[in-house]
Amino acid sequence: MGTTNIDTIKIETIIHAPVKKVWQAWTDADLILNWFGSDPNGKGLKAVLDPQPGGYFEITFSNADGTEHTCHGVYRAVERLSKLSFSWAWKNEPGVESVVTILLTSENDFTRMQFEHAHVGIASKHSYLDGWTRTFEKLDRVLGDTN
Repeated sequence: MGTTNIDTIKIETIIHAPVKKVWQAWTDADLILNWFGSDPNGKGLKAVLDPQPGGYFEITFSNADGTEHTCHGVYRAVERLSKLSFSWAWKNEPGVESVVTILLTSENDFTRMQFEHAHVGIASKHSYLDGWTRTFEKLDRVLGDTN
């Protein structure tokens, strides 16, 4: 499902929901709280999203053990229903910034999501490939339940 090298993670997956629903899941603050975060039993706490070029986002979520995480960044490219690109940083790792790009294409009633997280470097403590893979399993489960 995914690959990684020293600096970039790529995941291509099918989300069992139409592109419009996947796009909304990424760009609607209320919806992103339903799936964001890699812990299957974690939960979204707060999200501020301004999905337009130059717009800011900040998402706080917790794991089942109560540990909170906050990520934030700035949208670089927003092409409705097809592409999102934004900078990515953790509040607890200042100065470590990376870039996320998501491409969505329709495949029948489902969505092919091509995800790239570039420049993660080796400074971060997070296992991005595992984390994003689990996060997208959660996204697929949440959106699949609403079909």
